[in-house]
Amino acid sequence: MRIGLVGNPNVGKSTIFNSLTGSHVHTGNWPGKTVEKCVGYKIYNGVRYEIEDLPGTYSLSSHSKEEEVTRDYVYFEDYDALIIVCDACALERNLNLVLSILEITSKAIICVNLVDEAKRKKIKIDFNKLEDILKVPVIPTTARSKKGICDIFKRLNEVIYSKNRPFKIDYDFLEEYLNKLNIYIPNTNIDKDIISLHLLLKDCMFLNSFDYKYSSNISRNLYLKEKVDNVLGEIKSKGVDDLEVLVKEIVSNQCMKIALETVKYENKNCDYRDRKIDRFLTGRVTGSIIMLLLLIIVLWITIVGANYPSDFLYSLFFKFEKVLYNFLTFVHVPSIVVDALVNGVYRVLSWVVAVMLPPMAIFFPLFTILEDLGYLPRIAFNLDGIYEKCGSCGKQALTMVEGFGCNAVGVTGARIIDSPRERLISILTNVFIPCNGRFPLLISLITMFLIESTLFGTVILTLFILFGIFITFIISKLLSTTILKGVPSSFTLELPPFRRPQVGKVIVRSIFDRTLFVLKRAVLVSMPAGLIIWVFANIKVGDVTLLKMFSNYLNPFANLIGLDGVILMAFILGFPANEIVIPIMIMGYMSLGKITDLNSIVELKKLFVESGWTISTAICTMIFSIMHFPCMTTLLTIKKETGSKMWTFLSFLIPTLTGIIICFILNILLKSIGI
Repeated sequence: MRIGLVGNPNVGKSTIFNSLTGSHVHTGNWPGKTVEKCVGYKIYNGVRYEIEDLPGTYSLSSHSKEEEVTRDYVYFEDYDALIIVCDACALERNLNLVLSILEITSKAIICVNLVDEAKRKKIKIDFNKLEDILKVPVIPTTARSKKGICDIFKRLNEVIYSKNRPFKIDYDFLEEYLNKLNIYIPNTNIDKDIISLHLLLKDCMFLNSFDYKYSSNISRNLYLKEKVDNVLGEIKSKGVDDLEVLVKEIVSNQCMKIALETVKYENKNCDYRDRKIDRFLTGRVTGSIIMLLLLIIVLWITIVGANYPSDFLYSLFFKFEKVLYNFLTFVHVPSIVVDALVNGVYRVLSWVVAVMLPPMAIFFPLFTILEDLGYLPRIAFNLDGIYEKCGSCGKQALTMVEGFGCNAVGVTGARIIDSPRERLISILTNVFIPCNGRFPLLISLITMFLIESTLFGTVILTLFILFGIFITFIISKLLSTTILKGVPSSFTLELPPFRRPQVGKVIVRSIFDRTLFVLKRAVLVSMPAGLIIWVFANIKVGDVTLLKMFSNYLNPFANLIGLDGVILMAFILGFPANEIVIPIMIMGYMSLGKITDLNSIVELKKLFVESGWTISTAICTMIFSIMHFPCMTTLLTIKKETGSKMWTFLSFLIPTLTGIIICFILNILLKSIGI
């Protein structure tokens, strides 16, 4: 039996999905979409259920790829039943989607989730009466403790074989005009009133999908278009200026009527605590201060916490390196191949994993805890006004935060942005947010040249990050007024109630969904990169290695932007993974044939100073680290998400040119004041 799981965002749909399916889940993409598809399986009483978790949506009027997937599934897919998940604390708002779906099919179960929170807020729901009104099973659940989950399976067969007629929304005086169009609508399993309403609303996306599914031509029928325009003229003569607003008002009134009959609020101030907290979290001044403090705390925990596991992993990999070297020598692999595999491929791979894994394993769980608490939508709320002025929307803030862990994840996260134009702006500017792969370089240079204290070093790091965020605003504004010109879109932002995070599930979800996903891509690109770096460091033209030759060639240009040829060459060879930029610098300055780690930060500073570094060099290097081309993993992700070579090239070009221009100006300013 094929079951679809649908609901508003933030109603616990994913928790319901996990409770229904257990661990029997696989992910992929919906056909023709980059939207992720989660499918789970469950056998109950000898029946095998295939449960598909649909993207969260507030209505069946699609404005994004995610909403389009849900709409097309509900209208056109051959499912056996739907499970519609609602929030018991916001039932009236959730009924909007419920009524829209029940108008299409009666093969549905209403799962009213979060009844424990409703009980805490003294909200009482008459589930029996709600079931009588909607004519489908209504089941109260608390997904976190799996209460009511078995009841869903018990009643699925009841709705799968149901002969009930779909729920009918009363469109008041519009019914007369819908009937005028119904005679031109082909017979399908969708009520003609629904199709006529979409015609009047000129919902082209729905009509195109309808034509494709049923091989009709109602979206292109000029005669029907004329009839629709005539009916719209008659409706307008009744004083209706905006039909879409009127339809929403009609549906909302019916939702309110049902809620009044079934929901009772014993405590009228049930949301007082959350609203009181939100005064601080979303206040004009306090909201920004709290965001900044949280950023500093998360970065500090990530930096301090990553040191020990990074050292442990590096030591572990170094010990295995000797075993690998001895084994390859024992089986008589040619010495040059052994050197390339061990000192090239293996050593770069080891460095990337040792440096990249611990910060991600700390940052992503912290990020997911904030998400579970309900704080991330508050960040979007706080930054929405700024992004609107930049021609974008607040959802870009969420992709920006994800970029701190990995820019590839931030690019993937841009799927939540409805507008294709704004999604592209988010993708093209995400690289200005330094990912954890760039933290080692930033932290090392701050410690060596600016301040040694970990806490104050974190504050300095935060200032560099804020500069990167400021540049995202500037570039977003430039893009939105030039090649991506357009009006900022509106979006529905729901501030969910604060919930206690499930730490165990948070850690598992963040490690498997984010950390290992990014690490796998980084490993795949770092292995060939290790071989390329070894070639540059070991192949000589005359008496000079390719690394030294190209560094000398780049030196004049690099000096103009406050760097030197070795630094610029390190960024170029570090294209597969930002983690290896510092080791490549060490190779270049010491003329070594393999990646090497110095024993202390003091030795590293001595090497850099002897190679001509100043405070100005360190500052320009940090700025260029924040503003240069994305790593290979991120570029591959951009190509996959946009499907365009042009946008992928621009995502490479824009940050690189920005970094060159800013470093050039900064270098002149710093030298003019003697730094």
